[in-house]
Amino acid sequence: MPYKCLIVDDEELARRLLTNYLVQLEDFELVAACESAIEANTLLKEYPIDLLFLDIEMPVLKGVDFFKNLSQKPKVIFTTAYRDYAVEGFELDAVDYLLKPITFARFFKAIEKFESVQKPKETIETIPSAKDDFIFIRKDRKQIKVYYEAILYIESLKDYIRIHTKDKAVRHTIKYSISTFHKLLDKRFLRTHRSYIVNGDHITAYTACDVEIEAIEIPIGESYRKQVDAYLKG
Repeated sequence: MPYKCLIVDDEELARRLLTNYLVQLEDFELVAACESAIEANTLLKEYPIDLLFLDIEMPVLKGVDFFKNLSQKPKVIFTTAYRDYAVEGFELDAVDYLLKPITFARFFKAIEKFESVQKPKETIETIPSAKDDFIFIRKDRKQIKVYYEAILYIESLKDYIRIHTKDKAVRHTIKYSISTFHKLLDKRFLRTHRSYIVNGDHITAYTACDVEIEAIEIPIGESYRKQVDAYLKG
């Protein structure tokens, strides 16, 4: 089952940013994003929460004071625009402390710390298992079969990759480097850019700058141009 998360921040922009980051991770589920500690307190009584993203400086009740008074404390990652609050956050055994504005890379680092705490005996690295026409990937703590034919393209997200499939509702995000993952795939898969691998069988059009898959334009990087041209014209 995915980890249940709750975001508590009085700034709408901060809530939206963390929400956008969280939805990219298959092993994490956002239960709610609320704007006050009072609202969060109600939600914590109703739902089991594994990870709390908690802003420190909020009106009425500060995040630190709120967390101190919780009888059942989930793991917490504090967020704030004020660096001076870091020490107080770590004294409460926080998983991490994120200074705003929070980048995607820094967010992932905090998630990795949480995973290492939750699964100290397991490796965080996901090792796919490749066969002739499909690959097994780890998702929701299970090994999921993904057929090559169903893959449209693969996108790099720093230390993670996202596999986009023909079913728009199905996307797989795993912790793996795009270069290493490419070696597990067969010859139909073409590296067009440092951040993209495409399934050549699904290319419907191309220009000198990009290839098109179901109206999605995937860029062609300069260092990959020759091999892309050879593939498309071969």
